[in-house]
Amino acid sequence: MLNTFVTGLATGALYAIVAMVFNIMYSTSKVLSLTTGHMAMLGGVFGAYMISGLGLSAWIALPMAVVIGAVFGFLTEFIAIRRVLRSGNEHLWVLSTLALGTIVQHLMALWWGTEPKPFPRLIAQDFSSGLWDQKYWLPIAVAVIASLGLSWFYRRTLLGRVFTAVAEDPFAARARGVSVDRIRSMSFAMAGALGALAGFAAGQLTFAFFALGMWLTLSGFIALAAGGLGSNLGALVGGLLLGLLSAFSTYFFGAEYQQTVSVGLLLLVLLVKPAGLFGKSVARPV
Repeated sequence: MLNTFVTGLATGALYAIVAMVFNIMYSTSKVLSLTTGHMAMLGGVFGAYMISGLGLSAWIALPMAVVIGAVFGFLTEFIAIRRVLRSGNEHLWVLSTLALGTIVQHLMALWWGTEPKPFPRLIAQDFSSGLWDQKYWLPIAVAVIASLGLSWFYRRTLLGRVFTAVAEDPFAARARGVSVDRIRSMSFAMAGALGALAGFAAGQLTFAFFALGMWLTLSGFIALAAGGLGSNLGALVGGLLLGLLSAFSTYFFGAEYQQTVSVGLLLLVLLVKPAGLFGKSVARPV
């Protein structure tokens, strides 16, 4: 039972980071990119390849995986978001980001293979460590640090305040001389870097698998909806809640009910509190 609890926390931490990645991109674009989970998938796959395949140390592979995630985040904005937003088709990004995510997933399957591959150990540690194994506490630590770091970034840094200004009113920010396109690109690159870091930290838990992208996108979105869009604290709480519910549903009823519980949580939150646990309802002008 305790092992199920810790596994749920670790998995939920991964969901929470993916939800935060959603938040970062949404803050400057009002877009919920369907490539979000693929950023974490790339971090896990390329991290495993560079350590196991190329023989690089984890300290070299980690920043390289993060850079790859940042580049993919930038390309997501440039290829699938920028022209769509300029065209005035507000919701066409659903198709463009889905198409880009599908292309990347299939390319990874052709190159990496379709079978999950083990992620190498990052820290010298005995496999008998049990609940203190790094595969559990690494994603939890990254989730907590990411939540605190993002809170500090948006509240204490000039760039974070610019992000907030673009989120509040991009037209006013542009009138003040802010390059909205550049800020949006920076936010997507930042999101990609965090997503890759999440995939790298949780690689030992999820394995390096090409098909993780859509699963993490869906799970991260459910965690985001449960916690509240725009709230990184909500993303953390929603992710941990989803991870625990999924772990205990698997423990008591079997893995085939895991998705049922996840979607059930989403429906319950939308019925009881549509804005999420920590979200704020926004009045719609008419």
